[in-house]
Amino acid sequence: MADPTRRRLLDALFKDDGQTLGALEGRFRMTRFGVMKHLKQLEEAGLVVTKKRGREKLHFLNPVPIRLVHDRWVSKYAEPWTSALSGLKTKLEARMEKVFEIYIKTTPERLWEAITDSEIRSKYNFGVRIDSDWTRGSKFETSHPGTAAPLGEGENLEVDPPRRLVQSMRALWDDDVKKEGTSRVTWEIEPVGDSCRLTVTHDQLREGANEELYGGWPMILSGLKTWLETGKLLTTPGSLMYATPEPASSKR
Repeated sequence: MADPTRRRLLDALFKDDGQTLGALEGRFRMTRFGVMKHLKQLEEAGLVVTKKRGREKLHFLNPVPIRLVHDRWVSKYAEPWTSALSGLKTKLEARMEKVFEIYIKTTPERLWEAITDSEIRSKYNFGVRIDSDWTRGSKFETSHPGTAAPLGEGENLEVDPPRRLVQSMRALWDDDVKKEGTSRVTWEIEPVGDSCRLTVTHDQLREGANEELYGGWPMILSGLKTWLETGKLLTTPGSLMYATPEPASSKR
């Protein structure tokens, strides 16, 4: 991040996410190889994620590492920064398609369980539970003990444990998000040594979609990583906003 070119690349993706190498190259007075070299370093740092679209390779800004820094360090020592970083997070995520990547020291099977088990899911997803039989074409529903009506619903489009889960999603928690209709969430798990790379793609969002639909992903994934690696819950104000207290008997 000390290199100004790498900061400018992140700025370019902040303004227009999902760009090709050619589009990014046109913004700089340097060779294609030079731009590729900087992008590779950003990919290795986890700040840029790439996805194939036909013959094109698109580059996306990944805000999850920023969220992790905030959750594990900034909120402990500089709470007044919280609102400023939350504003930055909102700006980073305001796109039609969002791609999030995180590495978690766990097995694919345990990661799949954490995604699909309702009790575990509630520990890192603002207390929200998810219920489904997890077969292709089946329905799922999300709920919270503090609300009477479902918070969301959808269909399991692809179910390939412990590698890939594709779901349609319709948010129901208020009238504004209901108007957004249905979007799609894809979970992809890839073993890497003794860890897993988890990529979450939230797409089929209309341009200018309500940020409540996808703004919580960095905190959710940060909470998922924390739970699997430490067995503890996040204690930042945002993560506790809708969470329910964890019974002592369920801690592990």
